[in-house]
Amino acid sequence: MARLDEKRLFLLDLDGTVYLDDALFPGTLPLLEQIRAQGGVPVFLTNNSSRSPQSYVDKLAGMGLSIPLQQVLTSTHALIAHLKARPPYRLCYAFGTQSFRAQLAMAGIPVTHRLEEGIDCLLVGFDTELTFEKLEHACILLGRGVDYLATNPDWVCPTRYGAVPDCGSVCEMLHRATGRRPQVLGKPQPELARLAMARFGRSPRETLLVGDRLYTDIACGVNAGIDTVLVLSGEGRADQVRPGTPTPTWIFDDVGSLAAALAAARS
Repeated sequence: MARLDEKRLFLLDLDGTVYLDDALFPGTLPLLEQIRAQGGVPVFLTNNSSRSPQSYVDKLAGMGLSIPLQQVLTSTHALIAHLKARPPYRLCYAFGTQSFRAQLAMAGIPVTHRLEEGIDCLLVGFDTELTFEKLEHACILLGRGVDYLATNPDWVCPTRYGAVPDCGSVCEMLHRATGRRPQVLGKPQPELARLAMARFGRSPRETLLVGDRLYTDIACGVNAGIDTVLVLSGEGRADQVRPGTPTPTWIFDDVGSLAAALAAARS
């Protein structure tokens, strides 16, 4: 375990960690100031595939944060990296938002949102444009035995009024209907963390992952061999940490408490 003042790459979850809906948590700005003060770089990692990286840059800008595009990675990046590393599919059914389909198409992945011949893979993301027709199409394709990949297993996406079903909940519906489960590419798998470390040339010892969920954020860090911080501002609770669950290196109430700990470690 490295000390907090040795960290130079900070992988920050978004929903429930640095903001909720369109409101930054009070500790976010102090955390970013502390990261930069110790020569670090913040990189925002999200399992939410419903929006493009540029839309996150724009959203953060609307909250007063100027973040370069290269410092935002979504679970769609992990999915694309996986697809690029294997023999190409003929045609993929993209079960997700228009933005999700556009990102895949721009990366050279052959995608469709219609039920047509030649589909040999189903790609499922967090779909804020969900229709029953998409669920029917997915069940038909899974019944045909196509490959099945999903961006993330999150049960819910937090909002100011509670939560809404995320990709994991939709995949659970499809499992109940078809008996099939997907291969997941986003957190808790280590690919997003590894992509960030490769992009910024940092080692696991120099990297810290900060998030609010044990089963995605903290598990991703554990699987990538990096230290982690669980913040209690979102879904996760301290009493959920027990034998058999991913164990965070540190637990803080929120990112403001982490910022204070970074400042103390530097001094």
